Amino acid sequence: METLANYINGEFIPPKSGNYMDVYEPATGQVYAKTPDSNSADIDDAVQSATAAFETWSNISRNERSKILHEIANGIESRMDEFAEYESRDTGKPLELAKSVDIPRAVTNFRFFADHALEFETESILDGNGSINKVVRKPLGVVGCISPWNLPLYLFSWKIAPALASGNCVVGKPSELTPYTAFKLGEICQEAGLPKGVLNIVHGSGQNTGSAITSHPEIKAISFTGGTKTGETISRTAAPQFKKLSLELGGKNPNIIFADCDFDTMLTSTIKSSFSNQGEICLCGSRILVEDAIYEKFRDAFVEKTNALIVGDPNDDTSKLGALISKEHLEKVLTYVALAKEEGGTVLAGGKKTSINDRCENGYFMEPTIIDGLSADCRTNQEEIFGPVVTLIPFSTEAEAVAIANSTDYGLAATIWSGNPDKANRVADQIDAGIVWINCWMVRDLRTPFGGMKSSGVGREGGDEALRFFTEPKNICMREV
Repeated sequence: METLANYINGEFIPPKSGNYMDVYEPATGQVYAKTPDSNSADIDDAVQSATAAFETWSNISRNERSKILHEIANGIESRMDEFAEYESRDTGKPLELAKSVDIPRAVTNFRFFADHALEFETESILDGNGSINKVVRKPLGVVGCISPWNLPLYLFSWKIAPALASGNCVVGKPSELTPYTAFKLGEICQEAGLPKGVLNIVHGSGQNTGSAITSHPEIKAISFTGGTKTGETISRTAAPQFKKLSLELGGKNPNIIFADCDFDTMLTSTIKSSFSNQGEICLCGSRILVEDAIYEKFRDAFVEKTNALIVGDPNDDTSKLGALISKEHLEKVLTYVALAKEEGGTVLAGGKKTSINDRCENGYFMEPTIIDGLSADCRTNQEEIFGPVVTLIPFSTEAEAVAIANSTDYGLAATIWSGNPDKANRVADQIDAGIVWINCWMVRDLRTPFGGMKSSGVGREGGDEALRFFTEPKNICMREV
């Protein structure tokens, strides 16, 4: 049983209250560690250390900051397999997925923003009347970064890397369900030579630790990824203090499949977009809209491929799905399957908890699930489930597909499959979503904006958008005398 610590002012220290929470391994259902349940006193210490570090960190050269971020990336990369094992244990996801996606992407995030910040230039505008406007951007100061449990280090680094690269100091909170890679990141920062106080990692619950971050008067901005309800709570706290807010929230993403698509490519990708990471990715396509002409063909082929997926021990290379994050989340997802049946749906595949032998017999595993026969406006098709559950919805026309796709309160992502580029782009233009993929899924250029519309969030992450969020613009107008 390991006891984790907060990383404040470059040192590992226990929470002031002495309170800890159990950390469960989803694949076994067993407690393997204790993580701090920090409170406002710990956050005060973290803010104090970050404030003290800010003047130096914000004034060193961008090249020097870039060099240190690359050293952090090097440190994670040198311990790639070790960090992947931590991430798999924390989340229940297949180890191979953590090795191939999660930890490499964390490395890429640090490298990308280390380099991209060097290209983030001051703007100069000549107004034609003999004046020059210069737009300069300064770091905000101390910022708060709160990340979720589904892609722990991947999304933690997606926030803290641009914040640090642009000269801010950070008070970060990883999810209390998956704290281990963030805990170990402190070791990497020490080895990389990150000055004390520049990054502070404080563990704890949303109620205690998260609320202390969002309400702290010296924290200038909040970058949060998580549930829409939590985002609403953060907004109510932070907005009256005029903090900058970036909220990446929930999704109920449509996957629109036209009859003229490349069927085999679409089918392979749709399996991934439905069930990757046990469906616990905000970008997964949980509503699959299929044109009438190929509905039965798709349904039968999709059910066959889904039934062939192996749910198993995350340490087994053959496992395609691992465990859900917690017992409570598993029960929530199963409740939605029961609701779908009440609403008239038919379970075509899965729908049940499943048991894995040996060490995983008490884990939180569930069969990948396909549900047919539901109306587009039922609760199952309107509310975020965030698990290995998808619904099939037929459509006849482009207009009907667009109307169904836009019928939820969410607007994060969408996928369109069609062999007709004009039609695909026409539909994409009408979809209420921050990200639309055509004939692909989860293809990411980190320079592009990332975020959603409606209840899926406020603001954008990635590229210049992230660096703009973590800086304050100042316009300097000068006329030569």
